[in-house]
Amino acid sequence: MHNPFEMAQQQVAHAANLLGLDRNVTEILLHPTRVLCVSFPVTMDDGSTRIFHGYRSQHNDAIGPTKGGIRFHPDVTMDEVKALSMWMTFKCGVVGLPYGGAKGGVVCNPKQLSKGELERVSRGFIQAIASIIGPEKDIPAPDVYTNAEIMGWMMDEFSRMRQSFTPGVITGKDPIIGGSLGRDKATALGCVFTIREAAEKLGIPLEGATVAVQGFGNAGRYSALLLQELGCRIVAISDSQGGIFNPGGIDPKEAVNIKEKTGSVIHFTDYFSDHTRQITNRELLELEVDILIPAALEDQIHEENADRIRAKIVAEAANGPTTPEADRILYNKGIHVIPDILANAGGVTVSYFEWVQNLMNYHWPEEEVNSKLEQKMVEAYHNVYRMHQEKKVDMRTAAYMVSIARIVKAMVARGWIKEHQAVLQR
Repeated sequence: MHNPFEMAQQQVAHAANLLGLDRNVTEILLHPTRVLCVSFPVTMDDGSTRIFHGYRSQHNDAIGPTKGGIRFHPDVTMDEVKALSMWMTFKCGVVGLPYGGAKGGVVCNPKQLSKGELERVSRGFIQAIASIIGPEKDIPAPDVYTNAEIMGWMMDEFSRMRQSFTPGVITGKDPIIGGSLGRDKATALGCVFTIREAAEKLGIPLEGATVAVQGFGNAGRYSALLLQELGCRIVAISDSQGGIFNPGGIDPKEAVNIKEKTGSVIHFTDYFSDHTRQITNRELLELEVDILIPAALEDQIHEENADRIRAKIVAEAANGPTTPEADRILYNKGIHVIPDILANAGGVTVSYFEWVQNLMNYHWPEEEVNSKLEQKMVEAYHNVYRMHQEKKVDMRTAAYMVSIARIVKAMVARGWIKEHQAVLQR
């Protein structure tokens, strides 16, 4: 496994070098401004006290307050959180949001916690990081194994500590307490907008285009459902237990129902055995399809399997699914990669809309949210594609170049660095 923080640094350094940045400026971009490590006690259902550990990394706030999710996972590490906060900075930059990047995580297995214990962990973590977050400082959101309910608990805890209702401290909440309509589908919808634009550039008709989706959480399932609505044929779906494949097509609605009923899409074959067979996650990645959507975890496409990837478009709904070595292989094979910091930026974009609505104490209808999201994602895709064409670099490097240029201009405007250090050879 690659160290995600080193991978993120490698990606940023490569793009910064192509922009002609001064080495000292690049150094600022390669490290988080602040990382907080916390340990906090939680009373368990049996009356015992257990210590939980967590992190919050704030990468760069040159353009505005930092923004990023909180994940609950047994494998959370400081380097992972630091890497994710870096990716968030450049994700916000590529779509033109007034944010820097942040990320948080608690080392725990939420599947082994009762609802009461999960709430106490959520409140305990917010108490531990409260001094460095806030609507004007750092705005958390949901991530792996966290959801709108958990965000509600966290917002409530922060509001209690501040002694005033503060919905703008966290996004991804239930709409009744300030959440934005359209947030649940936002990551997938943003990804689908970029896929649509890429397919048009590459001359791939979406009607009948074949799609494989690795990971069937929020982003994966909604991507499958939305692409089916556009006429695509979903031929493979997987989750952490394995996958299913049917060259004639899989109905993602049925897959959602079966996953909710049984816990995994692999049981699809128990209900619909005709022409559908089980496959591994590795096999799914290597299928000959028009569109591959890695929507699971990091490090899925790497040096060992990249040469066997046969998709025409790889749209990264997950964070960091492709290693730098794999990037080079995919680029040389002519595979069009829509990088994570662009493809899955729909979530943070609608989180930004939620924050704006909270500050205004006003709510937009879902159609308006989706329209604003489409405008942001389409503009961002074409900015990156233009850089990709002009500089003859892969799409990931192009996305970083677009984003870094914007952030460095903010650093110059704030006096953090001098004009001559920001060459920005665009």
